[in-house]
Formats: sequence, C-alpha cells, structure tokens
Amino acid sequence: MRAPSRPAERRYTVSGHAASPGLRCAAGLAAWLALPAAWSDNAAAGRELFRQQCTLCHGAEPGDGGGGQGPRLGGLYGRPAAQSPGFGYSNALRSAGITWDARTLDRFLASPTGTVPGTAMAMSVARADDRLKLIAYLESQQQQAPASGSPAARAGRHAGLADWRTDAPGRLHRIDIATLPPPYASPSATNSPRLVRKPRFARLQVPRGFKVGVFAGMVPGPRALRTAPNGDVFVSETHAGRIVVLRPSSDGTRAAQESVYAQGLGGPFGLAFYPPGDHPEWLYVAETNRIVRFHYAAGDQLAQQEPEVVVPKLSPNGTYGHSTRDLAFSPDGRRMYVSVGSASNVAQDMPRKMPGEIRDWEDRHGLGAAWGNEEYRADVLVYDTAAPQQARVYASGLRNCVSLTVEPTSGDLWCTTNERDALGDDLVPDYSTRVVDGGFYGWPWYYMGRYEDPRHRDERPDLAGKALVPDVPYQAHSAPLSLVFYDTSAGASAFPREYLGDGFAVLHGSWNRSVRTGHKVVRVRMKDGLPTGEYEDFLVGFIVDDHSAWGRPVGATVASDGSLLISDDGADLIYRISYRR
Repeated sequence: MRAPSRPAERRYTVSGHAASPGLRCAAGLAAWLALPAAWSDNAAAGRELFRQQCTLCHGAEPGDGGGGQGPRLGGLYGRPAAQSPGFGYSNALRSAGITWDARTLDRFLASPTGTVPGTAMAMSVARADDRLKLIAYLESQQQQAPASGSPAARAGRHAGLADWRTDAPGRLHRIDIATLPPPYASPSATNSPRLVRKPRFARLQVPRGFKVGVFAGMVPGPRALRTAPNGDVFVSETHAGRIVVLRPSSDGTRAAQESVYAQGLGGPFGLAFYPPGDHPEWLYVAETNRIVRFHYAAGDQLAQQEPEVVVPKLSPNGTYGHSTRDLAFSPDGRRMYVSVGSASNVAQDMPRKMPGEIRDWEDRHGLGAAWGNEEYRADVLVYDTAAPQQARVYASGLRNCVSLTVEPTSGDLWCTTNERDALGDDLVPDYSTRVVDGGFYGWPWYYMGRYEDPRHRDERPDLAGKALVPDVPYQAHSAPLSLVFYDTSAGASAFPREYLGDGFAVLHGSWNRSVRTGHKVVRVRMKDGLPTGEYEDFLVGFIVDDHSAWGRPVGATVASDGSLLISDDGADLIYRISYRR
C-alpha cells in the first residue's frame, strides 16, 4: 500500500547492524475501536486517502480502478496474511504467521520491514491518524471477496500483439504505433504474476554461443546494478534499504566476496559514480525522495563515512506512488539528471487549471509539466552538480522513468519508462527513448505522440501535436526497469562485435495484461548510433504460464570481463551471461 508519510529521522549504519525501527501502535487505537461513529467517519476519510494514495498498486472494492502491482485488499481485514489468490507474495509475508486486524495492520503500516523483515512492501505510513483512517476503511471492506483477476485474465488468452509462448532468442519485435488498438479494445486485466519455484523442465534460453550462469545467490531483492571502475559490482537492495558490493572471482564467473557497503537508506535504487571516468571520488545514491552521496575510493567495500545529503527533497509529494528514482551524470560531469516517477496512474485527481494559470505554470516548470500532487513528478529533473540547490524540469510527461542511461558514444540521455495502465491489453506501450531538453512525452494527457488519453479528453487541446514519439516502444505492460548499452570489446567473456553499441533492456513482467508478457531481457537494436525502433528477445524462459513465473529480472550492468549481469528480485539471484569463444 502506498500512502503519504512524513520524513523520518534515519540512522545510517556503515559498519555493524542497525536496529530495526520501533514498533508502536497508533495512539488511542483502543479508544477509536470503542467509538463506532468516529470509526465510520474515519472509514470515509480512509476511502478517500486510499483512493488518492494507494490505488496505484492496490484495489479494495469493485470499480475503484486499483492497480495490480500489489494484491487486492478487499476482504483483507480478519484473514491471515498472504492469502489473496493469484498473487505472488514474498516468502517473508507467507511465513509471517499473522492475521490482519486493527493492531497488526497498524504495526505493519507504521513499519512494514520492521514488522515483517524481507517483505516487498517498503513504504510506511508515519502518521497515526492516517493509519487509523486506512484501517477503518479496510475493515469496512471486509465483506469484499478478494479478486482473482478480471474476466479477461480468468479466460486466459487474448488475441493481442504478443504471446510469451513465442518468445525465443532472436525473435524480432517492432511496435507499430500507427496501428495501436483503440482504448478499451480489451478489458483491463488484473493478472499479477504468481511467483513459483523453478520447474524442473524450465531453462533459460539465450542465443547460440552464449551461456547463462548464477553470479550470486541469496541477494535479497536485488534491483539496480552498477560496475565500479575496479570491477566491483554495486547492488541496490531497495526494500532492505541497503547497498551491497559483490567482488568477482578471478575468473569472473561468480561473486567471491559480498559486503554491505551501507544500510539504513530510504528506498535506494539508482547508483552513479562521480565524476565520470576511471577515478570516481563519490558514489551517489537515489533514495525515494532525496539524493545522497558517499566518499568513494577504488576498492571500497564499506562506506567510510555517513552520507552527505546532496538534494534533501526531490518533490513536495515524493514519498508515495512510484518510488524508484534513478540518476545519471552528463559526460562532462556538469549536470546531474534525476528521474522521478508519477504519484498516480494517470493523474485523474489533479485539479483543473484555467488556460492563463497553465501558461504561468509552464513558464516556470516547462511544457506539459504536471501540478498538484504531481509537482516535480513524471519528470526528469536536472541539477547543476556544482550548486545542486535548485531543480529544473529537463523533460516532462514521462510517467515512470525507472531507468536513466547515458549512451556512451553520443552522450545522449536515455529514459526507460513504464507507461499507464487500465486501457486494455495492448495499451499503452512502454518504451526506451532519448530524452531531449524541454521535451514533453505526453503523460497524462497524451501517449505515443498524438493519441489522447480518454480519461483526459479535451482537457489540453493546446498540447495536441506537441508530445514527442518515443524511440523504442515495447509491448504494453512489459514493465522495463533498466537499459544498459554494451560498450566493450575487451574481456574474456566479451560479446561478438555485432553487439557493440546495442542496448539491453530488462523487462520485469506484466500485471495489467491477460496474456503475460515481459519477464525477459531484450536487445535494443542500434545503427550508426541511432535506434532502429526494433528490439529482439535475448534472454527468455522465466514464464511458466499466463499466471505464473519463476523470475522477475530487474537491473543490468556490463561486468569488467565483458559478461552481462542481470538481477532478479523474484528469485533473489544475479545471473551472468557470457559468450563462449
């Protein structure tokens, strides 16, 4: 559940172990339980709070438009944890042995990872009165049976543009945006992947000459990966609040050493070394709503000091909704780019503005910049690295730019984006694209250039024709989470020369599609340094059926020996793809 929280004082531990956050029941909870009228008022307020802040991931009652990234919460109150059918819960929550009632919900919302260490739910609700409202609302929905998917999801196959059964290394894809279906051509499915153990018959497939192995196991929730100049691999464990360093073995085939570089961080995701080049002095970390940095020297496996805060707040409303932030530096080191995803699916609660108010807002924030709870959200922000006190909107209309990447030859900034949900199986295509200064990419009013979102019909005719068309659209709901360009021809495991300059995008997998897609790594084709718009399957085999998968790949980095490392936060593994010469 995503809900607003006040910034909490954090204790960073760079050696030893940090204490778990304190667990406290909401003040006066017993008194509230004894006051039905007050509880009813809180349920109404909780419904509004849930609708505004939680439906990006969860639904609780029919027709509330809740997303499927988390389980539906109707009927939650009074049942054991991890019981919503069809949802792939974390092992931690499945084995927690708790039943949801007012007190357990209060403890969990106040500190999810403190109550259930290892849970994938990392966003807390710090305000006691907000927790009371949400608890009252969930209690009011206890008669709602948990949904197991839309009719389309239960029916199984839908004749869309892609079918995981035909995924195969080398299969070429090109999404023709001129022939996209109209909105609602198919129902909006709720089909979250059920994570299962790897079946005995399952195997990962890569092109001929390549090999897949396990580089590191038992890595809790690995997300973004970055290779340091000395060859160490840095891993962000977002839900655990940690940065881990993996030192490769002498032959590069496995992680020979693992060290906790820093812990006690607030949802760390993006990592970047600064200044660019072979001799960085800092490791920058993108937390959920701020940027911090650690002094770094080559070979450091433990942060030597507590972090320095670089940007104390990315957005006035940055603690809920899409929570992953990435960052990258311009090749000359003068600019720091930070991506901040939207607070909602499609900003349907954003207040209206008059044309004059919009012009004034855009004069200060840029073309197509959203406002209200979406201020400095769905944007790529840019900071002067010498004086990072003030952000400027570099590009807007990017719903959830999970990954920022600088293409090494041209220096172009690339953004890999999760597009909006609930328009049908084949809308809206996710994408990777070059990001231009001042560019507007459509969200929430338009998508793929000229197409108007029906939920914002006729609201922004002034933006018609101004939304840029992304370079490489992916199958809708693939959920791409990272993009890395292959830029080396050296190393014992280096790929053939024809891969040099191409990108590798990692697709986490769908939930809003009746026929599963994603759960794979694809090769983004480039020609003369420019995208062709095509991509092809590279690593496939994680999907078992339309409702089940045994892996969810997330991040990618090129190792010093030329191999490609891929993190999997479903199986808690990091894979290594090498080429056999």
